[in-house]
Amino acid sequence: MNHTTASGARHDALALLGDEAVALAALHAGISAAYGYPGTPSTEILERIIAECEKGGEEGADARNRPRAAWCANEKTALEAALGTSFAGRRVIVTMKHVGLNVAADPFINGALLGIGGGLVIAAADDPGMHSSQNEQDSRFYAAFAMIPCLEPRGQQEAYDMTREAFDVSERFHVPVMLRLATRLSHARSAVIPSPPRGGNALSKSGDKTRWMLLPVYARKNYAALVEKQKDIEAWSAAHPANKTEGHGGEEAGTGAHDLAVITSGLGGNYYDENLPDFAALRGGAPPRLHIGVYPLPSEKIRGFCKGRKRVLVIEEGQPFLEERLRGILPHGVTVEGRLDGGAVPRTGELDPDNIRAALGLLPRPAMAEKISGLPNLPGRPPQLCQGCPHADSYETIKKALAALDGAGRLSAVTSDIGCYSLGALPPYSVPESIVCMGASIGMARGAAEAGLPYSVAVIGDSTFIHSGIPGLLDAANAGVPMTAVILDNSTVAMTGCQETAVPRAGLRDLVLALGVHPGHLLELEAKRQLIDENAARLKAEIEYRGLSVVIFKRECLEAARRRKKAGRKTGEAPEERPCERAEKTLQ
Repeated sequence: MNHTTASGARHDALALLGDEAVALAALHAGISAAYGYPGTPSTEILERIIAECEKGGEEGADARNRPRAAWCANEKTALEAALGTSFAGRRVIVTMKHVGLNVAADPFINGALLGIGGGLVIAAADDPGMHSSQNEQDSRFYAAFAMIPCLEPRGQQEAYDMTREAFDVSERFHVPVMLRLATRLSHARSAVIPSPPRGGNALSKSGDKTRWMLLPVYARKNYAALVEKQKDIEAWSAAHPANKTEGHGGEEAGTGAHDLAVITSGLGGNYYDENLPDFAALRGGAPPRLHIGVYPLPSEKIRGFCKGRKRVLVIEEGQPFLEERLRGILPHGVTVEGRLDGGAVPRTGELDPDNIRAALGLLPRPAMAEKISGLPNLPGRPPQLCQGCPHADSYETIKKALAALDGAGRLSAVTSDIGCYSLGALPPYSVPESIVCMGASIGMARGAAEAGLPYSVAVIGDSTFIHSGIPGLLDAANAGVPMTAVILDNSTVAMTGCQETAVPRAGLRDLVLALGVHPGHLLELEAKRQLIDENAARLKAEIEYRGLSVVIFKRECLEAARRRKKAGRKTGEAPEERPCERAEKTLQ
């Protein structure tokens, strides 16, 4: 099978993950830049773009014309960089997972009021079922809140096609456009036929600065313009081929199988299709069906589709976004069934072809026997830290230090954060007592300390600290809070595939000191098993200190070390320095 490169040569069908289809489509749409923060299930989008950009395109191509792709400190800084690219008239994509959109919410919502020049696409990957997330948040609510178009592909080919279209839509309406993905689409592979690529936009800075300055006098005008655009955006959605009806079956509304109408969206459409032959055989035909693939909702099309129907079944992956809005669109007397009515569609978790059968009145499919003769019942295997992970030694150190201070745990609080080290909340470590969101550990430790708990410890990784822990530590330093922040520095963004952190290893200490932490209460310790007793004693002393202290446990992630050594062996030299490291040496 041929391989498609950033140079845009036309190739035959490619077997791509959904994320990879988005990446390739962005490159073929002529982006000048791509920014993001790693987060499952979105990570592979930017990884693929970075890999394609590093190949350099055609031999002799001008490097200045190649797309720029980079990981950022967090999703907010990524989106703000993208806004700058659009301001210059160039196309740009930003990637993040659903909870990352919370971090980027400020520029995301305000971005809809700007005069978007180059197409700006936000690829937000949701995680129904919480495979690697704190919640099941549905990004479609954000798109509706910002009043921007949203495209929701149901397959890899559609992910490619919709991504390319999203840039055109952004430039047509001068607003950002959301591409909403879900885990099963992002991480499943299918054949994708690319289209001929187009070149990038010419540099053309916006000439109307009032469209880019949200001073109240301009923001009011821009908001009115956004509201005025809605009728055109809704007309685009109503006419879009992804919002299509099918399967009326030749019966009048309200009779036979067709007292029921079905509305699907995204992957829910695929799961419905898999059960449609069984349903048609049982009920004597297929019910009418409307599939929603782009937003805002085509309200008039929905009303016309449901006219005369008694029941409407909504099958959508994620939260009940469609279902909630249907209750305000359809007239009284139409029963809306889905995730909210307590019926057969599960209220939480992922949908699949099996768990919507009950909603369609179908019996469960025959399943494999749960027990196979001769095989024992195997116990569950919860996720755990890798063997030899430096975080294991760090948690043993924290446990030992706290046991010496507060064996019963009544006087201490250990707040943790999002990352590999979250697994330290499980046996055999069972150290963290809270895990909420990126950066929350430091703020929560401050609150616990100021509430009166004498031994308050925050545990946060180096990448998460850079992402959103810095403001919390700055607050704690300004307030002189008696707490200890433990930064687990494994020199990588380990949980999402060992991406580089935004701050070089040597710079973390200087960053912490710059936030106001006293040099005498900033410790750097090696996270090694043979040093646990010594490190626990030093950590205990810092926890007892009645002011702010920071302890950095340092040891490289084993997987990151393996990758680094493998890359070094392959090229015969050390991995390339990052620009910040080269600049640091130049200054020296």
